Amino acid sequence: MATHFFLLITLLTFYAAGTAADTATSTTLDVASAVQKTLDLLNPTSLQQEVEKTTPESTSSSLSFTLHPRSSIHHTHHHHHDYESLTLSRLARDTHRVTSLTTKLNFALAGTNMSELKPVVQTDSMLQPEDFSTPVSSGISQGSGEYFARVGLGTPVQSYYMVIDTGSDINWLQCQPCSDCYQQTDPIYNPSASTSYGTLACGSQECSSLEITACRNDVCLYQVSYGDGSFTVGDFVTETVTFGKSGSVPKVAMGCGHDNEGLFVGAGGLLALGGGPLSLPSQIKATSFSYCLVDRDSKTSSTLEFNSAPPPNSVTAPLLRNPRVKTYLYVGMTGITVGGRPLSIPPYIFAVDATGRGGVIVDSGTAVTRLQSQAYNSLRDAFTRQARNLKPTEGFSLFDTCFDFSEMTRVAVPTVGFTFTGGKTLSLKPENYLIPVDSRGKFCLAFAPTDSSLSIIGNVQQQGTRVGYDLTKSTVSFSPNNC
Repeated sequence: MATHFFLLITLLTFYAAGTAADTATSTTLDVASAVQKTLDLLNPTSLQQEVEKTTPESTSSSLSFTLHPRSSIHHTHHHHHDYESLTLSRLARDTHRVTSLTTKLNFALAGTNMSELKPVVQTDSMLQPEDFSTPVSSGISQGSGEYFARVGLGTPVQSYYMVIDTGSDINWLQCQPCSDCYQQTDPIYNPSASTSYGTLACGSQECSSLEITACRNDVCLYQVSYGDGSFTVGDFVTETVTFGKSGSVPKVAMGCGHDNEGLFVGAGGLLALGGGPLSLPSQIKATSFSYCLVDRDSKTSSTLEFNSAPPPNSVTAPLLRNPRVKTYLYVGMTGITVGGRPLSIPPYIFAVDATGRGGVIVDSGTAVTRLQSQAYNSLRDAFTRQARNLKPTEGFSLFDTCFDFSEMTRVAVPTVGFTFTGGKTLSLKPENYLIPVDSRGKFCLAFAPTDSSLSIIGNVQQQGTRVGYDLTKSTVSFSPNNC
């Protein structure tokens, strides 16, 4: 009898422990470490030391190779006298990004000609590649909020930093000769120096698929305009794309921009990862791709991979498509948890309706997650109720919920999670939703409300998690700590 009783107690203890782990109400934020990163980011000496310590080593995997720390090369964040001014510039740029995404969606839903924003194109993919990967580095140090891949282009191969963008379909890079080019880290691409460069004729399928196109001496011209005022204009061409040491693909269609203006400073161009047929995954017939975004203040790097196996024990969700907007990558999301408890948010808030409105996209270019106002208010109110022990302080820019942690090195905070169709919940790390906005201990809840029907999971919430898109099975996977 005593044995049975002991066994029962053991089972009950095990069950209770498992339940507690699955529905943890609080987690610990390392305040001191986060504040130190804000100081290190603006310290050139610290930067160089950190790079020397954290440069990744190569591995035997065909998908891994030496990665390049972005912020060790381009130091425009040193133009900011402190972390607060850098944060303000990041958030201002983020607002432009969200405006660009929602404007494109609204125009599409209204039946407006999308040529004012982004071409919608049709093309056949060139070939089925082997596994490829390319390094991903944090570009936030430029005040941009984006992430950059180190991409090889041309023959012989020259390497360029290019913004990765899940909200775009057209690849492009700045090209000589420039009528107007912004500052970039690498030398500007010179078509005459590459033997694999090729123009596209005006009658080509790629050219005829562009909504904004023109013809000059039987050379196809393209234009891509973004809702934030940025644009690129030039020749529509093909070039060989090289993925580090893991392979290359010839004749990838892309824009060769001679007139480029806007907010892309630092990058040589843009690598489009959207759902349209001219995006890079579509052109190389990738069955899947994944990326892991390093901490926004990091000097380390990770990878962008194509056709690689998903990590085990991922949180998975349906990858959904909106027939009105092929570009965006929607995820089946049903709710949010705070302190292990689901919020009372109607599931339709996160769904795409019959008109194409609503839904949740995962976006590499947006920094701060945007939630419909009803969902945001529910999240904020639940968080502040459970964070009564934390010292509140005034808001900051688009953040209305901030705390003073100046006298703390570590602090217990309520947990936050995203619940997806199928019932799985992705538990966010505290640094994914409580972020420093200065170097004096002020942290804010890194979500913002939106009047748009579209919700956006931003890259602050994705940091440190490998996000995978299985284009064959139509699933999105989230694998924490898989950078």
